[in-house]
Amino acid sequence: MSSTFWLLLAGGLIIGGLGLYAWQLWRQVWRREAHNREQLQARNHRLQEDLRILAGSLLDEQLPLIEGCIRIKVLLDNYQGKQRSSLPDGIFSLIYDATAHIPTHQAWKDLPREQRLAFEQLMMQLEETHRTAIEQAARELLEKLR
Repeated sequence: MSSTFWLLLAGGLIIGGLGLYAWQLWRQVWRREAHNREQLQARNHRLQEDLRILAGSLLDEQLPLIEGCIRIKVLLDNYQGKQRSSLPDGIFSLIYDATAHIPTHQAWKDLPREQRLAFEQLMMQLEETHRTAIEQAARELLEKLR
């Protein structure tokens, strides 16, 4: 047998080996993409359920309006599920933006009483002004997430 035959055979084996390796890499990519899709679907399902619970709690007055708006807005920012573009988020964003400067947790506790009262007054004013729009958006959210 000539050296050309052996070179062609070696080249064919190398090409075949590289093709097999490339196929295995693509299988890994496809599996990873499928896994990522499954994780995204599970995440969106959890967010959808959380949004339903929050909207329902908001309407049942089990959750303060301002806190509910903030929580819903944050979840909507992370939700990529069904009908995302048609879900109401304007009023939730408005309340979120209007209260973004208010300290939370320990920083709230550390505020002087006068400042806390001023922030509470602002929150009450926002609730009074936007209550109807918030409740309507929460109902619409519940309806569209069914």
